[in-house]
Amino acid sequence: MPDHSLYARRLREIADALDAEPQQTDDVLTPHPDTLGVIRNRYTKRGQFNHAVPEVLQLQRRIRRYNADTGVPHGDIVALALDTWLRAKGYPPDLTP
Repeated sequence: MPDHSLYARRLREIADALDAEPQQTDDVLTPHPDTLGVIRNRYTKRGQFNHAVPEVLQLQRRIRRYNADTGVPHGDIVALALDTWLRAKGYPPDLTP
């Protein structure tokens, strides 16, 4: 009888990996739990992120207004928005140290 233990172990590993994946929510704008953990960590190293964006979108004004209404720092607004969008497009970060 052939030994299928290697295949069974590999299938268990795949099932465990799939279970570890965050479950999709109904709201695609919900930030990923890992991202929220990074944002909330006060010791997270931060860097500048400068890009030219169309002025007609009024992104800077809208970010300032959102910050004034919610108290969420400007950098966190940008980080949450971009991370959510990139994850939705299939580009998650590698958060391993």
